[in-house]
Amino acid sequence: MITYEDGRLRALAEDGRWPELLAAYRQGRAAAVVEAGEEAAAALTAPLGHLIAYAAPPELAVRLFDRDGGAGTAAGVADHDAGPLWEVLATRHSWLRLSPLLGPAPVRRLVAHTRVLLGEDLRHGAAPDPEGVPLCLEPWEAAGWDEAVRVREYLPAGGARSALLTLPASREGLGEVELPPAVERAEARPDGPRAARALAGLGMLAPWAGTVCVRGQAPAAAALLARDRRVVGGYLPFALAYPALVRAAAVGRAQGCAHGRLGLWRALSAMAAMAGAAGPGAADGAGAADGAGTAGTADGVEGPDGVDRGEVNALVARMRCFTWQEPSAGLHHLHLALEDPACGVAWAVSGSQEL
Repeated sequence: MITYEDGRLRALAEDGRWPELLAAYRQGRAAAVVEAGEEAAAALTAPLGHLIAYAAPPELAVRLFDRDGGAGTAAGVADHDAGPLWEVLATRHSWLRLSPLLGPAPVRRLVAHTRVLLGEDLRHGAAPDPEGVPLCLEPWEAAGWDEAVRVREYLPAGGARSALLTLPASREGLGEVELPPAVERAEARPDGPRAARALAGLGMLAPWAGTVCVRGQAPAAAALLARDRRVVGGYLPFALAYPALVRAAAVGRAQGCAHGRLGLWRALSAMAAMAGAAGPGAADGAGAADGAGTAGTADGVEGPDGVDRGEVNALVARMRCFTWQEPSAGLHHLHLALEDPACGVAWAVSGSQEL
C-alpha cells in the first residue's frame, strides 16, 4: 500500500510534483477499495490525502474529490486523517480561490461553512445554503470564541491542534446549586415532532452524550442527567455555549466543525419552531405538521426545507442556558441545559469522552 511515509513520495512532495502524488493517491485508493473495501481504503490513503489537501496548489488539491479518475479513486466527505480532508483544504485557501474549482456538492457545502466559521462572509459569493443556514456568522456565533480556534489547526505532515471541548471549563462564575427532584421522563417529556427533532439534533451533535427534553426550566432538564442533585453550576449566555456545541460534533476525526454548525442550526430551528408561527400549543406539537416545520432562507424568508434565521435569532436572544460540573468529567465534556421560556420546554445534553 502506498502511503506518504514512502521515501519516494516524500521526495515528490519536496519537489512539488503534485500531479504524480495525486496519481499515486488515486492508484493506491482504488487498489485498496478492491482489496479491503471503501472504509479501509479511505484510512490507508488518508495520510497522503492530508498532505495533498494541505500543501498542493488548490487547483490540484480539489481534485482529491473529483471522480474523473475512475471508481474508488475519489475521496469522500468521510475521508480523514487528523480530520476530514475537505476541512484541511478549507483551512488553507479562501473561498474566492476554491469556489471556481470545487465540484461535488456535499464537499462544496462543507468547505463553504468552514470558511464561514473562519470569518468569511459568503452571502454574495456562494449559492444560498439548501437548508437556509446563513453564509455568514451571526453576531452571537462570533462572540463566544476566537477565530483562531474555531477549526482545527492542521500540520503539514499530519496531525492537528484543536481546542478542548470543555463546558464548563472551570468553576469561575459557578456556584452551589440544588437541582429540582428528577421527574419521570415519560411524564416530563413534551410530545410532538418539533420537540423530537430538536432532541434528535442535539443527539447527533454529541452522540457520546445523553440528551433529554422536558417541560420546565433548564435545571429540571439538568436534573435528569446530573449525577447528584447538588451541583456546581450556573447560567451563561448562549454565545459562550455555542462553541462547545459546534465542537461536540467534531470530537471524532471523521467530522469537522462545519458539521457542528449545520447540525446546531437544525436543532435550533426545531426548538424555535415550537414557539413560532404555530401559536398556542406549539410545545405539544399542536397546529404543526409532522414534517420539517417552518423553513427559510439565509434572509429569514420562509420556505419548505430549511431554517428561519429570524426565528433562530429570536430564540437565541431569549434562551436561558444552564451548565454544571460533574465530578469525573473526561477530557472532552459537555454539560448544558437549554431553556426556551416562550414555550416552557428545556433540553439538556450531558456526557464526556476521553481522547
